Parts: sequence; C-alpha cells; structure tokens
Amino acid sequence: MKTLVRLLLVPFFSVLLFSCSESHFLKEEAYRNQVLQDFEQKQQALPDGNLFAILSGDSLSLSEREALMFLYAYMPIGDIADYPGDYYLGNIRLSEQARREMPWGKTITDELFRHFILPVRVNNENLDESREVFYRELKERVKGLSMKDAILEVNHWCHEKVVYRPSDARTSSPLASVKTAYGRCGEESTFTVAALRSVGIPARQVYTPRWAHTDDNHAWVEAWADGKWYFFGACEPEPVLNLGWFNAPASRGMLMHTKVFGRYNGPEEIMLETPNYTEINVIDNYAPTGKAVVMVTDADGQPVTGAKVDFKVYNYAEFYTVATKYTGADGQASLTAGKGDMLVWGSKDGKFGYGKLSFGKDDKLVLALDKKEGEAYAFDLDIVPPAEGANLPEVTPEQRKENDFRLAKEDSIRNAYVATMMTEERAKDALAKFNLSNEDKEKMIKMLVASRGNYKTLLVFMELAAVDKKEGFALALLQQLSAKDWRDVQLIDLMDYLIETPDYQKLGAQASAELVNPRVENEMLTAYRCFFMSAFSQKEVESFVEEPSGLVEWCKKEIKINNELNSQRIPISPVGVWQARVADEKSRDIFFVAMARTFGISAQIDKVTGKVQYVNKEGHTIDVDFAESTPVQAATGLLRATYKPIRSLPDPKYYSHFTLSKFKDGVFQLLNYDEGDADMGAGTTWSNLLKNGTPLDAGYYMLVTGTRMASGAVLSKVTFFTIEPNKTTTIDLVMRESDEQVQVIGNFNSESLYIPVSDDNSAATQSLLQTCGRGYFVVGVLGVGQEPTNHALRDIAALGGEFEKWGRKMVFLFPSEEQYKKFHPTEFQGLPSTITYGIDMNNSIQQQIAKSMNLPNQNILPMFIIADTFNRVVFVSQGYTIGLGEQLMKTIHGL
Repeated sequence: MKTLVRLLLVPFFSVLLFSCSESHFLKEEAYRNQVLQDFEQKQQALPDGNLFAILSGDSLSLSEREALMFLYAYMPIGDIADYPGDYYLGNIRLSEQARREMPWGKTITDELFRHFILPVRVNNENLDESREVFYRELKERVKGLSMKDAILEVNHWCHEKVVYRPSDARTSSPLASVKTAYGRCGEESTFTVAALRSVGIPARQVYTPRWAHTDDNHAWVEAWADGKWYFFGACEPEPVLNLGWFNAPASRGMLMHTKVFGRYNGPEEIMLETPNYTEINVIDNYAPTGKAVVMVTDADGQPVTGAKVDFKVYNYAEFYTVATKYTGADGQASLTAGKGDMLVWGSKDGKFGYGKLSFGKDDKLVLALDKKEGEAYAFDLDIVPPAEGANLPEVTPEQRKENDFRLAKEDSIRNAYVATMMTEERAKDALAKFNLSNEDKEKMIKMLVASRGNYKTLLVFMELAAVDKKEGFALALLQQLSAKDWRDVQLIDLMDYLIETPDYQKLGAQASAELVNPRVENEMLTAYRCFFMSAFSQKEVESFVEEPSGLVEWCKKEIKINNELNSQRIPISPVGVWQARVADEKSRDIFFVAMARTFGISAQIDKVTGKVQYVNKEGHTIDVDFAESTPVQAATGLLRATYKPIRSLPDPKYYSHFTLSKFKDGVFQLLNYDEGDADMGAGTTWSNLLKNGTPLDAGYYMLVTGTRMASGAVLSKVTFFTIEPNKTTTIDLVMRESDEQVQVIGNFNSESLYIPVSDDNSAATQSLLQTCGRGYFVVGVLGVGQEPTNHALRDIAALGGEFEKWGRKMVFLFPSEEQYKKFHPTEFQGLPSTITYGIDMNNSIQQQIAKSMNLPNQNILPMFIIADTFNRVVFVSQGYTIGLGEQLMKTIHGL
C-alpha cells in the first residue's frame, strides 16, 4: 500500500512542478524533466522505510521542492536512509541564504550552484551541521572581499582550525576535523570545500587517485571565482591562487579528477556517469596531456562492445585503476592523460587483455581479449612517469612576508585550542576517581590524549560505565576502536554498544568486547544494537545463534542488492540498511556482521580477502556466500615464493615492492595485507608471508613486483599463476635492477658553507667537508611544516637504523633561523643520530643544488642529494617523494 501511495504521488509532483507560478530551482525545462525522471526511478527503487516523507509536506516552496528532488534523485542510499529530510531542507535554506547575502551570489549560475554549492557531501565523510556553523563564523569575515580574496581568506580560516597529519582512510566530517585540529589531505580538502560552499562559493575536491612518479595520492581544492576555476592546497594558505607545494608533482600527474554531484554537463571531459555522480577529468589544469584511443577486439580481431577498459598507474606495487571506461559500438574508448605510461586492462565475460600505453607518444592501442584464467607466465614492464614542468605564479617578497606572518598567527590560534586538550598529566588526574589498575590507567591515558578534542566523550562514557561497574568492559571496548574513532565517536553510540552486550563478567571483558566490537570495517560508527535487539523476538535471536546460516538466509531474503544506487560505496549504517531494505554488497556485508555480533555470534569481514565469515557453534569459521544456497568452504592451497636478495633489498615489503591479487570476473582484486606502522618498520614482507608459504584460496592470481628508480620510473615484473587445492605452488619473486641505477648525475661543491645549529647560537660557519669528512654524505634542505618534508622525514626515520649502520653524515638545512625554530624533531621519532642541523645562509646551498642539478624551480622543498667530497652527485630528489628513505638507502647500498 505504501508503495502504491508513493507512486500515485509522482504525477501529483509533476503537475505541481509544471503548473505553479512560483520560481523554479531547476529553471531549464529539459534538465528539470531529467531530474524528475531520475527521482521517480529512485523512489521506485527504494519503496520501503518512508524515506521520501519530507516531499509530502505542504509547506515547501516550489524551489525547495525541486531542490530536494534534485538532491534525492542523486544521493547514495545511505544519505537517504541515514539522515532525515529536514536535514537536507535546512541545508537548502542555508545555501540560499548565503546566495542572497554574499556579494557574489548573483554571479553564480544555476548550474554552478546546484552542483558545487548545494550538495552537502564532498567525499565519503559523515555528514554534519558544518554549513550552519561555518557560515556563522565566516560570513562577516569575507563579506566585503572579492571572490578571489574570499577564497584565500577562507583557506586562512581553515588553517586556523586544521593542519596536515596522516591518518586512516575513513574521512572525518568537517566538524570532527575542527575538533581534532588536524587531518590528512582528503579530510583537509573535504573540510575546506564545506567551508567555501557555506559562504556560497562554488568548490570541489580534486585529487589524483595515485601519483605516477611516487607511491601515494593527494587531494586538494578547486574554487570558482569570476568565471574561472582556481586551485590551492586545503588548509595550506598561499599569497595567491593556483599555488601549492604540489605544483611540481601535479605537473607529473597522469590524471586529476573530481566527482560532481548528479548529472553534470560542464566543459570538462566526462570520465564516468553513475546514478549518483559524474566523474570529470581536470588533468588539463595541471599538466601537459595527450589523448589516446583504446580499441578492444576479440581473439579474432573483431570490435568488442561494452568491454570494460581500466587505465592503471603503477603505485604502491600494484597497477591501480585510476579511470574506467567502456567501449562503444565501435569497440573504442578514449582518455586524456598526462604524458607518461599506463597499463591498460580490457575485460569482458571473463576474458581479458592488456598493454602499455604511452600518452603523448601513442595515440592508439589495440587490446585483444585473448587471455584467460589459468595461464601461467610472466612479463617485464618498464613504466616511465611524466616529466616535471611546474608553472608557478609570481609571488612578491611582500606577499610572501605577509603570508608568513599570517601563518604564524594562525598557528598560534590553533595551538591555543590544542593546548586545551588532554595531556598525560591531566588525563591521570581525570582518571583518579575510577577503579582501574595502573596498567588499565595507562591504556586509558593513551586514549584520552589521542582523542584530541573528543576527550570529554570518552570520560563521560567511562563515568556511565562505572555506574554499572562495567569499567573493564568499557575500556576493552574502546581499545577495539581506532584512533580516529576516539576522536569522533559520539556518546550515544558508545552507550548503545555498552547497553547491549553479552555477559562480560562470564566471558571476560576482552573477549566480550571483541565479540561485540562495533567496528566492522572502516565505516562511521553508529548505534544499532538496541535497535536490532528490539526488532527481533528472543526466539528469533536464539534460532540465529543456534544456526547462524539462518541469519544469512534472512539477509538474502530481506535485503535487495543494488550497487548502482551507491556508486561511491559509502557504507550505509546497519539501521539504514534495515530501513531501506536495499544496499550495496559492502553495506550488506557490514550489516550482517553487525547483526551477528549484536546477537552474540562471532563474525567478521576478513581484512585480506574481504570475505564475510562467522563462527558456528562447533567453533568452525564459515565463509558466507550470499549467492549460494548453502555455506561452502573455499578450498585452499599454499603459496611459496623464492627470492634471491639484491644488494639494496634483503626483504621486499608488501605495497612497497610487491602485491598479490586474485582473479574475479575478468579483473584482479588486490589482497589487502597489513601495511604495518611505518615508524616501527612493521608490516607484511616476503620473509613473513611467502618465504615459508601462506595459505590462499584456490584460484588464479597475479604477483606484481616493482623497483622504483630515483627518477620515478619503475622496473616491474608481472607473474600469473594458479593456486590448486591442497597443493603447494612455488613462484619466483624477482626484483628487477638497473645496471645504471647509481651513476654520477651532477656536481656539488662539498666546501659550501652553512651555520651549524647550536644551543647557544655560537657555532661558527663551517663547510660541509669539515662536518662530513671524506666520502659520501647526504644534504637536505627542508621546508618546515610542509607535507612533502614531513613525508620525507618520516621515511628517513623509518630506516633510521639503516642510516646509523651506514655511519656517514647527513646535514639537514633550514632556509632561515625562524624556520629552524618551528622544527620539532620529536615529531619524527627514529631519525638517525648522524644528522647535523644547520642554517643555509642566504639559501646559497639550496640555489647551488637547484642550479647544478638543473632543477626547474629552486623554491620547491625539500631537496635531497647524495654527494661525495670529490663533488660528485649520485642522487637527487626534490619535492613530494614517497619512499625517500628507501630510495636513499637503495642508492647507498649501490655505492
């Protein structure tokens, strides 16, 4: 009946939209008709849960109704199911208020407004009330400025609130980033886009899915002003637009893109159209490009329609898909990309083919789908990234000085807030009233300090747990969560997990917490346990516990899978899945594990393979296959790899030197082994994974290895093999080397002078030769607080022991004494004791390195060289380079 009533409302909406004399939000009739059609389809796809109730209200204006329909037509399922309609209506009214009150409001076209101001979501963050909060803080600050100056001002405000620090892949909400006072680039850019949109400035998050010349990715912001898009580093204010530390690496990019909410028909190249967003290519804003056509044929040379074409960049020891297209009736698909190499992978109906494509050199590639599962062979592949060619806007000394002054002031504002957070001493005092052992207090102190601005939530949670004498369980539960959870989890969610728990006194606090751990994957934590316990009868729960396969069958019957309606795979909350009764596969998997744990069934999603598993009453781990009628355990075999160590690499590391992927539906899916803590040198390596063998599900696999050269080029090897049930498969793990890896590439004067740093500022000027003695040494020029320098120092610290063994001096220089005073080596635990710090007088060494090595821009930091006292340079690196410590050490081993 609900579905019938809802469908009957659709023609009512149509009549209302087209007959009313009020002004339209969607002014172009053709586009309005398309939105209405997409909205109707969304309604039909989500008939349960009364998810569109907001649109049945009679107090909406025509413009508000159309704006709501636009949002609902293209929202992912979770945004519809997890947030009430009033939330979106409030955001619509706030965005219209900013459009009216900001001086540039009249210059914003309807297209820009609906795609780049109105949408609340930026990435995969949890949605919050940031638009209202940010507008309140920013409106008077930017009201009298031009659009360009307003963009710069908003970014300065963002820098007051948030600075860069790496964290896990889950994206904090804008307000959570403010509470934490730091975030990774994806969080900084999400936060900054939200801030710009709050004051009516069109903004979008731009990112390179992966760099081609180094192992990482990056995200930043583009904002629209006076008819043009400009870019900048989020929370990293510069004096002018189109300037950031990433200008140089961006000029080496293969692809930059952004996801635009809804159907979008802008001037940019369309990469992909989904029911939720349009992905556009903006690489032309950053780097020289070339366009190439890929022709996909069958084994007989005939064009293949609808073939999937994945464009892949080598990064983190895998060929990572940065763009996906599908062939038309002529068997062709095209892409514009930076002038470097990609691996192109075509697939359809289980058949596949691949080839290297050099953009800027090749304008066409023919791929025959002549490969199939089961074939064993290997091939070498040399990958060359684009050359650097940064184009930097001019900044006057006065502009730079003013900007530096503002940055220092903003640092002090942010640091004053950070000073209110928990210290170890404050945390110790706050925990004095709790009945915790000294060991447990130490654990809780660590969590309170790490929780940043969210420490009150954890303290109140412990207080409420103490009322029922559940401090032990509460502590064990918190330990199951991630550091990011500590920073943004809400009290209502923690209490939900505390209330509905098994008998922790019988199981033991740790065992109980593991069983009901609310963290399934990397989703935002939400309350669901009390909801599920009330949604099922005690008899139903007991039957699921007795036979968990019954819960699997319930999910198959009740939850309809529709991956297209959640194109970004943003996890829907478990309660949201229940209400919508429609989900993507990943949200369904999280939903199953959440329900199972609520009922006391141990369940998980395997971190390596992604398989859903539960433990039955006999204690056996059962793989869940929602496509099969009965649980089937996958047959396994053993994979072993031999490795002949090369001089510079005794033990290859997963993600740095090799990866494994399993074949499914024509493509290979990465196995996600533990990356480990880089600062501790942990993680998955050849010796702890493959030397003695590791069990894997039977099937077809691919091993990728790669040696990253200092130039950014890669010497890769790809090996295909099959794991057979109950058998051992042995393969060779080969790290390719270059005979020309270490060679003299330039000259540098080892008698160059600098001022060593001393506690009493009495150090006299001395030469690098005096400091380092005869032989090889490392010189680095650092940009304090900049992300590329922070990455470089962490990479060096991760191999601190190796540099200690080498024993040669490393001289790290700062452009000025003021820069040195901002440097805190304690942030980079593990840096070798062989480092000498100093001041580069008048930037003379920086200028010499740039000139002698023909670097395109002497102002991009950090710079590193390995040289000797015969003035020979054998290694140089500038700017953003992931794995710098490893590249330095690889060169050192090769000397």
